[in-house]
Amino acid sequence: MRFINKMIAGFVLLIGVASPGFSNTSIEGTYQGKNLFVQSPESEDGFGFCVTKVTVNGDVSAHSPQASAFQIDLSEFSIQIGEKVLVVLEHEDGCKPKLLNPEVLLPKSTFILEDISCTPDGTLSWKTTGESGSLNYQIEQYKWNKWVVVGETNGIGNAKPNEYLFNVSPHSGENKLRVTQTDNTGNKRVSKEVTFVAKDIPEPQMVAQKGKIIEFVSNGEKVITKYEVFDAYGNIVKKGMNHTVDCSNLKDGVYHVNYDNKHEKFIKK
Repeated sequence: MRFINKMIAGFVLLIGVASPGFSNTSIEGTYQGKNLFVQSPESEDGFGFCVTKVTVNGDVSAHSPQASAFQIDLSEFSIQIGEKVLVVLEHEDGCKPKLLNPEVLLPKSTFILEDISCTPDGTLSWKTTGESGSLNYQIEQYKWNKWVVVGETNGIGNAKPNEYLFNVSPHSGENKLRVTQTDNTGNKRVSKEVTFVAKDIPEPQMVAQKGKIIEFVSNGEKVITKYEVFDAYGNIVKKGMNHTVDCSNLKDGVYHVNYDNKHEKFIKK
């Protein structure tokens, strides 16, 4: 529920002056094939109801809003699934209508993965159809015995074929990638996985120098790799991409180091 409330908070709800004695309340979103329901209190003088006019993308609704509750049939406005929607409610100054189901204008994850592949240098590409609104794609890489989010890109949101590219930093050996998407339901949709073997990336080993410095070395040479250093409570105390990590400012104790596609312990002393 908290996830849905957070998503609903992302709507653009605006109140502006329409004409003397009247104001506008508007909501923007993406058409998902469902109707909006509005609660309209009585007007201040007790004659009629709060909302006096409804427009959708600038077109006036043919149905009278003079009721305590009514629905806005968005299909009447020739809007396609996934298209942007701007609904404006004109109402009297002394009252305010309430949108009962604004979440129906939140985009849903409906993508169909047509293809996904990755080159040995880490260029991930995928093609989709069936998107019904713009949602972010998260790119995940399997390393350190878990799926790790390594990037994010905006979804195009069209039902027609869409193509995406994203550059990933490979680790040595076999790499495994996927793309995911989460909508207002909180459910995470996951693509199939794609694997590739990294090109010309040496496999590093971790070397601790006097309990204060970590070096990543391959064949006697320092090599650059992504790393994360955790304390005993799971807090990240250092992260980055380098061949050396200065741990001299850390408290003495046991730390855990994720690097390349490996996990090891480090004792600071």
